[in-house]
Amino acid sequence: MVRRPAKHNGTEGQIRKVERLWRRSGRTESTIAQYSRWVRRYQVSCARRGLDASANLTARGVAQFARQYVGPRVHRRNCPTVRSSARFALRAWSWGLRLLGYAVPEWLAVTPEPAPLPTPLQEYAEYRQRHRGVALSTLPKDIDTATAFLAVLRSRHRSVATARVADIDAFVARLAQRVSTGTVADACSSLRAFLRFLHATGRVRRDLAACVVAPRVRRASRPPRALPWADVRRILRSVDRTRPRGRRDFAALLLMASYGLGAAEVCGLRLEDIDWGAGVLRVRRAKTGVLIELPLMPPVARALAAYVRHERPRHAIAREVFVSAQLPHVALTGSAVGQLVRKHARAAGVTAEFIGSHALRHSHASRQIDLGAPPKIVGYILGHRHPSSTSVYVRVATTRLRSVGLTVPG
Repeated sequence: MVRRPAKHNGTEGQIRKVERLWRRSGRTESTIAQYSRWVRRYQVSCARRGLDASANLTARGVAQFARQYVGPRVHRRNCPTVRSSARFALRAWSWGLRLLGYAVPEWLAVTPEPAPLPTPLQEYAEYRQRHRGVALSTLPKDIDTATAFLAVLRSRHRSVATARVADIDAFVARLAQRVSTGTVADACSSLRAFLRFLHATGRVRRDLAACVVAPRVRRASRPPRALPWADVRRILRSVDRTRPRGRRDFAALLLMASYGLGAAEVCGLRLEDIDWGAGVLRVRRAKTGVLIELPLMPPVARALAAYVRHERPRHAIAREVFVSAQLPHVALTGSAVGQLVRKHARAAGVTAEFIGSHALRHSHASRQIDLGAPPKIVGYILGHRHPSSTSVYVRVATTRLRSVGLTVPG
């Protein structure tokens, strides 16, 4: 905690200025009044404890205030719902002060740096990234698998150099007791990569990768995620663009349906990535970081322009195109995009076992194959490095498959 001078920070003038920002951002008068009450309570509490109200306006400082605050009526500490209300209000206060040019600390508490990896795992991570081209988002899964396998070896009183096939089988058996068959198969693939690395670096004499026996996962055992294109159009038509967040949801859904973008790519799209003059949309692949330029199709351009001009909060600090309607207008998350897909699918009466942001990606890829687009081009647009990745998305392109079917002999 940061101690403050005798005179506490924050004035009624600041509150009135921030209230005007809240009002312009679409907050109701009742919400503004509630926010203001929490700001005054926070300032009074900091003054009583001799704390600097501005310096302690962080996620950690506000959480401590919310836990310790005692209500004036019941004289007891607040329930979790009330504490959450305090955090929302004071985060909106921090956003307003920052927008007005006041010096306020970063809201998010500083996260501790992760502990350094042991030397073999650090070298393995560098090997996977440098020589195998593995994305940064995939490395944690590989490291977790390698760490779990090393833990199994220690529990069996073995070192890496003395690892045997029985140790590999024990690792797979333990994993199968906790997770699904598909997850076990993915972990086995990651374990093979780790065993190849150990052999290539001379840590084990034999290449044990071929000894990893993974459960067989049939692709046809899971229903396809692709939706009929008629259902995709129904979802788009179900979005009421006259209601709050309607233009935002429609633009995001249209991007995913038109280009096959994933939720992370939609969330990462920034204002400067849209070149209105040249008619170009620049998309950065979430896994590989590769930048790809796509033609900005007129319907997509109109949807984006309608959202940016008329609905996107004018005081949003974030440079991402799609931001939350709630203060402090941060960029949308992947889970939020998946929720809005399911929300509008329900409104359209579209039902399927798997409905999420990837359903529109699958649907786009399948439709392109049905229309005759070469799989290589489709894979390039989707950001795939290998043809086998594209085959997962296009295995439900039934219209194209019918054209190559053979006549049954009479």
